[in-house]
Amino acid sequence: MGIQTVAVIGAGTMGSGIAQICAQAGWKTNLFDAYPNSLIAGMSRIDAFWDKGIARGKTTQSEKDLWYANLNPVSDMAEAVLNADLIIEAVPEIPSLKQEIFSELDRLAPPHAILGTNTSSLSIADIASATSRPEKVIGMHFFNPVPIMKLLELVRHENTSQETIDFAEKAAKAMGKTSILVKDIPGFATSRLGVVLGNEAIRMLADGVASASDIDAAMVLGYRHPMGPLALSDLVGLDVRRDILLNLQKSFDDDSYAPHPLLEALVSEGSMGKKSSKGIYDWTTGEAVDRDDLPSF
Repeated sequence: MGIQTVAVIGAGTMGSGIAQICAQAGWKTNLFDAYPNSLIAGMSRIDAFWDKGIARGKTTQSEKDLWYANLNPVSDMAEAVLNADLIIEAVPEIPSLKQEIFSELDRLAPPHAILGTNTSSLSIADIASATSRPEKVIGMHFFNPVPIMKLLELVRHENTSQETIDFAEKAAKAMGKTSILVKDIPGFATSRLGVVLGNEAIRMLADGVASASDIDAAMVLGYRHPMGPLALSDLVGLDVRRDILLNLQKSFDDDSYAPHPLLEALVSEGSMGKKSSKGIYDWTTGEAVDRDDLPSF
């Protein structure tokens, strides 16, 4: 496979997690973010994860030292991608932003570099169209928390080469992930199923079918899901779930994908889930927000 250097573009929750597992895979890993505070926060997030692993006896200080030596925070994109064999973009789900970044990567990255995007629902072909090397562009959809979740959803568009697919599958294995390969259709496989389940759970909550905790317990205990759809929506980010649903609604011209008004109301008031400490659950207490305290819609 020949990976020596990886660049991760974006140091948010997903980007920092991706950079962490790349460093653990033994690759020189450049973590880039245009905002210094975000870069500091991303590095701190990785450091805290490793320290927690040491405290729990799952890793050692010597392992952390080895991994940390592979990790390099970078504030200049050209420096980050210099000599990179694999570049993984992990910025917000804004099509124009991703296309702008891929246009820059096309200009700055080595000709041999494979370009991955961590989008959870946007068209890989549209992102690849911003480059002169669409055959080297592939979707690499990781799951939160990246260091723990085993799945990596690889998304091929019509011009992705078999060489790129093979490369991505081997990279996934080296990162300790199990990969699946799906076509470039809106929502791919995982997001399309996940957001529909989450949106229906929100509808049930709004209709008073059951409490949030009981709806989640039904899926955990009755269907062996590791986490209920409402708690998972909070963990992923209610704004992210809302945006995926809007993209599906537009792409398929199907209003059955429309975000439930309660979801829209939660996002509008800034209740995004775990990242804002409150959504359907209050993440400071671990308890579901009382239905009467949820925003009106």
